Amino acid sequence: MRPTLPPMHTLTPPTSTTMFAWVCTQYGGTDVLRLRTLPRPVPGPRDVLVRVLAASVSSADVRVRTQKLPRGFGLLGRLAFGITRPRQPVLGTDVAGVVEAVGRDVTGFAPGDAVVGATGVTMGGHAEYCVLPSHKPLVHKPERFSFVDAACLPFGGLAALHFLNKANLRAGESVLVIGAAGAVGSAMVQLARHRGAHVTAVCSGGNAALARTLGAQAVIDYTEQDFTQAPQQWDVVADTVGASSFAACLPRLKEHGRYLAVAGSLAQVLARPRGTRRSIGGPATERPEDLHTLMDLAQAGALRPVLDCAYPFTDLPAAHAYVETGRKRGAVVVALP
Repeated sequence: MRPTLPPMHTLTPPTSTTMFAWVCTQYGGTDVLRLRTLPRPVPGPRDVLVRVLAASVSSADVRVRTQKLPRGFGLLGRLAFGITRPRQPVLGTDVAGVVEAVGRDVTGFAPGDAVVGATGVTMGGHAEYCVLPSHKPLVHKPERFSFVDAACLPFGGLAALHFLNKANLRAGESVLVIGAAGAVGSAMVQLARHRGAHVTAVCSGGNAALARTLGAQAVIDYTEQDFTQAPQQWDVVADTVGASSFAACLPRLKEHGRYLAVAGSLAQVLARPRGTRRSIGGPATERPEDLHTLMDLAQAGALRPVLDCAYPFTDLPAAHAYVETGRKRGAVVVALP
């Protein structure tokens, strides 16, 4: 059941200098999220102010709120995000919206432009307005997509592209994608197929059809088969949900195979190579050129957004709760009027 939320009229209505924003007041459950009236951000000389029309609610948002991080990252997480409470209280890593204003040194964007951006670790997307530096991942929205659909693409797409680049995936290689129905996994399947790889998806039977429509040539239902016991081997095993480990996947990796610890523990990130096989981990970089690549592929039809559901902005805690179940397909988005 969705939580009871404060009606909008109980808050101070926003003015030309204020806005509504969801604030994470401390670490914990969805009850720590509060809808507040905050000062509207003012863009600096090299910044773009975006009026947010859609924003994703990702696993990154849930991890920051709950501090349920991959094993070994607990202390590092507190140092990065805040010791006792989030240093940046407004979460949200991806936005789609319309440019409201630009700084005096900004080129390439103008008020009224429809854009998609990734705020990254600075977050701030769960608000009516968000400031993004013009040198960060910010691109014009593909015309063929709505703002809600466009907001599905950056989080999963940037992570998937980063790790496929690190793995130097080549045409003709084979890839196993664990968590193929999630935001990162669904993008990984599509991007790997676009590069000419043979893709095997690991997901539930209920998501098998989705995985195949995204380009997977084979599907393993993890509820019926343990992929680590399969007879096949792959050039790349991409674990997008932290469900396995480098050690467990070693027998399933070919010579010169790569294990992608997309959501891996600190041990997976630091794992040493085993012969010619190696583990690739660490945070995904978010480069403007990568977001341009994703949007070009999306505009061309080679990458499609996978939207599980869109919640009203006022129901953001419910979106958090759903993402926290770990059962979403693709992305979850909140839409603003």
